[in-house]
Amino acid sequence: MEQKSSSMRDKLLARLPQPENLEGYREETASLLAKHEKALFWEKLMPQIFSGAALAVIVLTGSIVGPPANNVKTAFLILFFLSMIYTVSYNVSRSKVELLKEIKQVQLQVLELQASLQKGGGHSL
Repeated sequence: MEQKSSSMRDKLLARLPQPENLEGYREETASLLAKHEKALFWEKLMPQIFSGAALAVIVLTGSIVGPPANNVKTAFLILFFLSMIYTVSYNVSRSKVELLKEIKQVQLQVLELQASLQKGGGHSL
């Protein structure tokens, strides 16, 4: 069992960049997270657009025609459900980005530890 966990540890550590590239990796991580945050901004906009359109359908129809007709109710429900679908999609994407931030933070900490160990005693993780 110990050999199996050691093998997994070695595989995980092999996927990390080398400590010599720590500053470049920090910059790459920052730009990656900024790119994801920008994408999330636009993804958050979609549910707001559909919610606004659904509200506009009901308000405009109510002020012009009176009680909403069946086709207006159908349009409202479609827009409402699209809004909910995009909201769920946004929340899933937001969770993925938060998880990515945590993973990158741990990777950077491991790299910093490796670099400090190489400077200090010559041992590696």
